[in-house]
Amino acid sequence: MFRSTDRGVTWEAIARVPGQFWSTLFVEDGALYLIGTSKSFGRVVIRRSDDDGYNWTTPNNALSGVLSTDTGMHCAPTPVVQFNGRIYRAFERNAPGAHGRQFQAFVISAPVDANLLLASSWSATNMLPYKSTDTGGNWLEGNAVVAPDGSVVDILRIDKQGLERAALLHVSSDGHTIDWSPARDRIEFPGGGVKFTIRYDAVSKRYWSLVNKQRFPDARRNVLALTSSSDLLHWKVEATLFQHPDEAKHAFQYVDWVFDGDDIIAVSRTSWNGDSFHNANYFTFHRIRKFRTGARSLAQ
Repeated sequence: MFRSTDRGVTWEAIARVPGQFWSTLFVEDGALYLIGTSKSFGRVVIRRSDDDGYNWTTPNNALSGVLSTDTGMHCAPTPVVQFNGRIYRAFERNAPGAHGRQFQAFVISAPVDANLLLASSWSATNMLPYKSTDTGGNWLEGNAVVAPDGSVVDILRIDKQGLERAALLHVSSDGHTIDWSPARDRIEFPGGGVKFTIRYDAVSKRYWSLVNKQRFPDARRNVLALTSSSDLLHWKVEATLFQHPDEAKHAFQYVDWVFDGDDIIAVSRTSWNGDSFHNANYFTFHRIRKFRTGARSLAQ
């Protein structure tokens, strides 16, 4: 765990958190939480820190942060969102007995005033499998997002190089079911073949994302672009932020980010002349200044 007190100029390592994978930090009622899985394809787990990340609870059982009895759970650093008194987070399960990785999408939620370390505080939707004939590829690393109509949706990456599409799944108002229609809910999404994070900005009244755009020009993960949408269905490339001509050993990927006033601050799993684009050799921090107004040449 790293912490900065000067807006990202310098960083201090403050904690090691073993047994915590693919996780997201979020704040609720003054406490800091970390939610993800216990290991690669482990159980869903959550931890709490009451001292700004220096010390963390340990998830040992259903009373202390172990939220699923089943293993095979998967996710990525994607948003935790609050809506109508509940918080939501997207996950996937690798279906038992499936050939290769066959992810089933689902969303968990809990009341904001509940004890979030109790498994009994959380409920989950059904686990929805995909058909490759419908999606074009595996779906994974979903984003829980509040849609313009006031519903919660789960927008997932479709893992197909160059496809640039995403799947938009609908969560019922009671948080118990999730569904999608291939004809209606496959959306054109720049960078949809690689992990992304979507967040809503109340100032611009638009959804924003940082993505690995893979077409026009052809790329893998060596281009990082800023995109936005007013409705989650139609996306616009606002700017190319970082680009390297070599796609084999350079990548700005698995970016997670938040708004910081007029800026976006982000962290990237960065490969810079590493052994491959996938196996990153850096963890980098970036600031995109005045992202709403077009003054993005100051991205650092």
